[in-house]
Amino acid sequence: MSASRYAYLGPEGTFTEAALRSMPEAATRELVPMVSVPVALDAVRSGAAAAALVPIENSVEGGVTATLDELATGEPLMIYREVLLSISFALLVRPGTALADIKTVTGHPVAQPQVRNWLAANLPDAVWESAASNADGARLVQEGRYDAAFAGEFAAATYGLEPLVTDIHDAQNAMTRFVLAGRPARPAARTGADKTSVVIWLGDDHPGALLELLQEFSARGVNMMRIESRPTGEGIGRYCFSVDCEGHITDRRVGSALMGLKRICPKVRFLGSYPQAGVVPEEMAPLRHGTSDEAFTEAAEWLARCQDGRA
Repeated sequence: MSASRYAYLGPEGTFTEAALRSMPEAATRELVPMVSVPVALDAVRSGAAAAALVPIENSVEGGVTATLDELATGEPLMIYREVLLSISFALLVRPGTALADIKTVTGHPVAQPQVRNWLAANLPDAVWESAASNADGARLVQEGRYDAAFAGEFAAATYGLEPLVTDIHDAQNAMTRFVLAGRPARPAARTGADKTSVVIWLGDDHPGALLELLQEFSARGVNMMRIESRPTGEGIGRYCFSVDCEGHITDRRVGSALMGLKRICPKVRFLGSYPQAGVVPEEMAPLRHGTSDEAFTEAAEWLARCQDGRA
């Protein structure tokens, strides 16, 4: 395995590359662009890269399905950390292009909902066609296949383009969340401001099946931060659930919830426990009464005394 190599969703000039370069360790790694999320993650599985940074969630469009599906299938991977990046688009064009000249535009499919209103107001007749990534859209503009691309302003120099309009976003404070995924290993020590990710499969479809899953978290005071259903490919109505929750697998409440899920579900895939980006322990809400590690320990000791006749 190449321990010095990090893969990412390319080509050069993507928001993913910008997010990766925001990580201090990126300065000492060889950063290798890949053509898609599956190819980036497969580079980790094959040992060609130590880890890969890929987008997983956008505050406007929601989950990045390619990443959710790839983490749920194939050889297991684990999330080591997450990165948040503010997203604002620039309209990149070849030098000399005016707004009136633009008849075709391109960008990643996730970008379109974030610029839809701007497009309708400023380029109502322009035809949109999706690209593999925003940076790939910039490359296609460079090659003359499209008139303009929505991408990060930082991609303009890479592809010899000019930012005709900058700071384009329909939603204020739009963010994309990226995850650094690698081969399974022991999770890093808990920080007190952690997140745990899992994929859960239902055993069978019956009334209350999803509620049973949710209760494993609720009964232990574990806050669920995200839940998304994804088709398993086994037929209509067959779904798995991608879940993020607060806490670390070594927290008694989280570990107990995961054990509860494992008892009632045919399959649970642990995707990792890692620090929440931009959050420090002091900012975390107090735990509900009875859900701390100390409360679990006291309850276990009480049960042992009962079993020994010392209650």
